Amino acid sequence: QVQLVESGGGLVQPGGSLRLSCTASGIIFSRYIMGWYRQAPGKQREHVARIDSAGSTNYADSVKGRFTISRDNVRGTVYLQMNSLKPEDTAVYYCNARAIGIGDYWGKGTLVTVSS
Repeated sequence: QVQLVESGGGLVQPGGSLRLSCTASGIIFSRYIMGWYRQAPGKQREHVARIDSAGSTNYADSVKGRFTISRDNVRGTVYLQMNSLKPEDTAVYYCNARAIGIGDYWGKGTLVTVSS
């Protein structure tokens, strides 16, 4: 059974930082592209960042220079370091594991609220 469990969300003031974690089980982690997506109230889910098995990364323009994605293949965990947070970063953040022809899995999400 595949599980992706996110943690690290919470309430933070504008300009603050948070670090999200997503730990996977039931998959061969190193084979998967790992990604973070977010969904704000009333909006569609959008891509935030992803990292492939070789460590190559891709970011949405809205988070470039502020967010950093990384992975630990031994621990089966992907991280999202979020700095200089803005109110518009408020959303539920979802972890995704995708391997073409093998599987596409989602976590249940963790809420990030940026507010003073």
